[in-house]
Amino acid sequence: MKHQSFSRRTFVRTAAAGVGGLAVARTARSATNTPGANEKITMAWIGCGGQGMAHLHETVKMDDIRVAAVCDVDQSRLDAAAKLVGGDVRATKDFRHILDDKSIDGVLVATPGHWHGIAAIWACRAGKDVYVEKPICHNIKEGRALVEAARENKRVVQVGVQQRTSRHWINAVERIKAGEIGPINMIHVWNAWNTYEMYSTIGHAEDTDEVPPGVDYDMWLGPAPKRRFNPLRFHGTHYFFWEYGGGMMSEWAIHLFDVVTWAMGPEIKSVATIGGNHVWKDDRETPDTAVAAFEGPNYTMTYTLRHGNGWRPHDDMDHGIEFFGADKLLQINRRGFAMYHDRDRTLRKPLYTESGDTPIWDHKRNFFDCMRSRKQPAAHAEAGHLSSIVGHLANISYRVGRRIRWDGASETIVDDAEANKLLGRAEYRAPWHL
Repeated sequence: MKHQSFSRRTFVRTAAAGVGGLAVARTARSATNTPGANEKITMAWIGCGGQGMAHLHETVKMDDIRVAAVCDVDQSRLDAAAKLVGGDVRATKDFRHILDDKSIDGVLVATPGHWHGIAAIWACRAGKDVYVEKPICHNIKEGRALVEAARENKRVVQVGVQQRTSRHWINAVERIKAGEIGPINMIHVWNAWNTYEMYSTIGHAEDTDEVPPGVDYDMWLGPAPKRRFNPLRFHGTHYFFWEYGGGMMSEWAIHLFDVVTWAMGPEIKSVATIGGNHVWKDDRETPDTAVAAFEGPNYTMTYTLRHGNGWRPHDDMDHGIEFFGADKLLQINRRGFAMYHDRDRTLRKPLYTESGDTPIWDHKRNFFDCMRSRKQPAAHAEAGHLSSIVGHLANISYRVGRRIRWDGASETIVDDAEANKLLGRAEYRAPWHL
């Protein structure tokens, strides 16, 4: 069948039947060619939920980008994305149709985290450049596999840690690297959120055989184990369950951990995490309250998570990082940063302040520019992987209930067989594999 014979409605119906039911158009451009300076980049979306739609709303305003296809396992989300793009955009519930289309230069992956690895790895092997949301993968082994897939297939991969392209974050990191606050001995990272519904209780729900209309639940599960549907393990709260994510420790704190590895390097010697579901006592598997202590080469880092009390002692900052130098402090979050002298701590008079924002627009523009230039983007695959390791290790320590020691060279946990099993998924459900 020829591409021009398909309407969007026909494409959706045929795609739902399976990969074999569709012949995908191919253009003359090979997978290794680069879009010309005056040629539009052709993109496809894999995952059209909250963050995916936020990206899509911005991208459709970019004159040099064409969104040719959208993919989501939820028909309502798929329809909303197709309507937003308009025109002859293709819509499918199976991302493999997108990978088969040689006219598509790159994909943006904004699925649940348990799909990041396979979607991004397979896209690299299909000759697509990839913007993948954080964390880069569901687990550490997947992250390394994606780094290798990007390298072997010469793909541009950008990870969605947008601090790397935001002005005030860049300036702060440059000041730290220049030694303006002196040798750093302590770093504190935190989230103190309970004001949003998604960060309060998720409640309780029983498994059921009733799947929401229009949802391909088997495809949603993908590489994760087969199980009955549960609304808490689905849109919005899935990342509180180990099969699909790692809670705040790996799903959001990655933004902050990434800044630490950017400024200080990725080396970690050990980590110990304690905590629990102390407040909400709901069905989540990840903690609502936790403290993780990391041993760096010449500094100690702590991460504190509070979902049950949103009081903000750090200058009313609900999230942020504090870098403690020999006699100065640098305090930063998405609204800006400030530097202080230790001797002025009673006055809280800053040496320097800078306000800021952390837009995802600039991060995507960096990715698209690198698709043309073939240069490494700001948050390339290796950087995203090394930063994702931090939260994954904290979760592993929490799950095994003890301090673990990390060998960064081999990316293994030292002398701990039980902990090493959690570096990857025990089994991938067919046909999904790395």
